[in-house]
Amino acid sequence: MSKILLVDDHSLFREGIKLLIENEGYGQIIAEAENGFQFMELIKTHQPDLVIMDIEMPVMNGLEATQQAIKLFPTLKILVLTMLNEKSNYIDLVNAGALGFVLKTAGKLEFEKAIKTVMEGGSYFSNSLLRQIIMQQHDNAVKPILKCPADFSTISKREMEVLEQLCNGLTVSEIAEKLFVSPKTIETHRSSLLKKSNTRNTINLVLCAIKNKVVEI
Repeated sequence: MSKILLVDDHSLFREGIKLLIENEGYGQIIAEAENGFQFMELIKTHQPDLVIMDIEMPVMNGLEATQQAIKLFPTLKILVLTMLNEKSNYIDLVNAGALGFVLKTAGKLEFEKAIKTVMEGGSYFSNSLLRQIIMQQHDNAVKPILKCPADFSTISKREMEVLEQLCNGLTVSEIAEKLFVSPKTIETHRSSLLKKSNTRNTINLVLCAIKNKVVEI
């Protein structure tokens, strides 16, 4: 069972998320923090498989906490909680190392999928959030552009199929089932895609593929 560290400044919301996660068997909440500063103290003594991180918090927000945590623990998996109307700079969070974004209004099935996808090393975001992230890349005067050095000229036909499914938000297991291959085979294709496109993780790969119009959503 996945060990999860929950970071949010609203205690009632944390309690609701904890009950959902543990009652549905998505994982176990091993620690809670109400801001990024508390989280940075906890992360030194706990070893979570996943961090569920709020963005807007007092003392230290989710972006700063993500940046600091990834510097200390580069392989840490962080799933960001957000509201669709937040004016957050998601590009900064992507570049900081966040692997997924889930709306606080999401249903339990979507929340489960988000946790599962990020735990598998993939990326998760709703289509509405994805479009908002892509739109931010065109607002150069206000927000930094996503680092996108990708070159998709050498990917194979099968890798393109995998890329399309990643852009559609499917997990490794779901893609394997859809393409009638093993999850290990999909992992191999994903690793090859990251190397060939010069992107560091799945979320950068997906965003760059959409930005370069290799895949349409």
